[in-house]
Amino acid sequence: MVDQNRLDSDIDVLRAHADTWLHMDLASRITYLEDVFDGTFAVADDQVDAAVKAKGVKPGSAMAAEDYLAGPVVQGRTIRLMLDSLKQIRDQGQVQIKAKHIRDVGPDQIAVQVIPHDVADTLLLTGFEAEIWQAPGINRNNISDNIAEFYRQDHSDQPGRVALVLGAGNVASIGPLDVIHKLFVEGQVCLLKMNPVNDYLGPFIERAFKGLIDSGFMRLAYGGGDVGAYLCQHENIDEIHITGSNFTHDAIVFGTGEDGQRRKAENQPRNHKRITSELGNVSPVIIVPGSWNQAELRFHAENIATQMTNNGGFNCNAAKVLIFDENWNQRTEFMDMLKSVLAKLPSRPAYYPGAEARYDKFVDGHEQAIPIGERTDSSLPWTLIPDCSSDDPNEICFVEESFCGITAQTTLPGDDAADFLKNAVDFCNERLWGTLNACIIVHPATEKRIEADLNTAIKDLRYGSVAINHWPGLCYGMGATAWGAYPGHTLDDIQSGIGFVHNTKLFDRPEKTVLRGPFKVFPKPPWFVTHKRSLAVARRMVSMEKKPSLAKVPGIAWNAIKGS
Repeated sequence: MVDQNRLDSDIDVLRAHADTWLHMDLASRITYLEDVFDGTFAVADDQVDAAVKAKGVKPGSAMAAEDYLAGPVVQGRTIRLMLDSLKQIRDQGQVQIKAKHIRDVGPDQIAVQVIPHDVADTLLLTGFEAEIWQAPGINRNNISDNIAEFYRQDHSDQPGRVALVLGAGNVASIGPLDVIHKLFVEGQVCLLKMNPVNDYLGPFIERAFKGLIDSGFMRLAYGGGDVGAYLCQHENIDEIHITGSNFTHDAIVFGTGEDGQRRKAENQPRNHKRITSELGNVSPVIIVPGSWNQAELRFHAENIATQMTNNGGFNCNAAKVLIFDENWNQRTEFMDMLKSVLAKLPSRPAYYPGAEARYDKFVDGHEQAIPIGERTDSSLPWTLIPDCSSDDPNEICFVEESFCGITAQTTLPGDDAADFLKNAVDFCNERLWGTLNACIIVHPATEKRIEADLNTAIKDLRYGSVAINHWPGLCYGMGATAWGAYPGHTLDDIQSGIGFVHNTKLFDRPEKTVLRGPFKVFPKPPWFVTHKRSLAVARRMVSMEKKPSLAKVPGIAWNAIKGS
């Protein structure tokens, strides 16, 4: 039952303090954000313990590392980097962008390098670089006019605004970081409505954000869809940010049933608030043909297994379609290697509601599906669906996200690696649902031959994040990287959503994040599900993000090496 009085009271508090927050001086904002930073680490261990218990993960196991890395590490790092930017605005008038970090990627378009952020990044992320490509029209001459718009504006005659954030149920840092974006990038007070799947996180968020809550700038709400529906229609909610499914988005914007379908077809929303969103993806992994040795095949089998199984497969950036050159002579060998890696991974509880029904929906239509492991009352097997026809316009694996541990595989023609890559880009852009993230895996010898074609592919892929050789989930977790769908979606064709979050350099109009990493990394990345000491690394990363120090690098590196 919806406790309307409680919700109304909380919204009234936010409304009463919205003007104060909008007009607050930057120094005071920084103090509040520093308080959240400290609070994030104060609750870190307790929060992870609660998440591990709720997801049915064995305490102290390597899988618990995921909830450290995707929870307090990501949250703390993103807040730390945002504090750096806000302090630059306070002290120097604007976010500092060095000329050497700007690269021309088109006649009137630039990319700005944001990773590595500092010396520690350089040591811990050796060989990794990330850029944020700016929207066309933003160049070297006007980049400073397209950063931190909120802090360049005069708000003296504007009223404050109240934002509703509908939290995600899968990853602990999503809701809190969406709130951070609304508060510190857009200047809006926030009501965070917890998802019932992980509302056990609420008390930890309340502790971490206590200063903002006590001052009337933030509130939390709990409950099911009835509470969400009431809040979305509330007259004193000005804006909505959704992390979830496109179906939830459409229900909020257009309504449900036949009337909702009609409204969507006619693009006649019933909800006229500004709505931003991140809504998932059928995430492709393009595997460019080349000559790979056994160690390289093994590394990328573990790489893709990680993208499939992290968090039980309940990630919007999980690998969903593997795209091979039909003529690649190592394709069968690679798929066999992937199966062998998956076979050694323990099954996990299918904790996210609806997983069993989604699993059956995808598998029942594919006789060739290969379950790896046993299905039980509480868990689902990791499952590959090979040989999906790239010509089938009704292939569900291409047009709907399974949101469980299922990954499809398809092939495309190509006269050579460059021709295949072009065909793969066209396939991703035209046939796969969503525009959130894509991955390209390419051997350095192959890349050397097709460097210009690879750069064209990166430019042409209509995805908000493009990762070379590694999981695009890193673009979510690195803080300085913008995270969101490729720009241009409309409410009636929402795909992966509208808007970016994280983006701690505060770029006003990012087009995409591009991450590049080495083809093969040693020591093994701690986010790999096959890393034997990932939990030890993750706990040290919490300490590193809480108080960065080069003295902590050797301990992280030693555990990373020992677990490889």
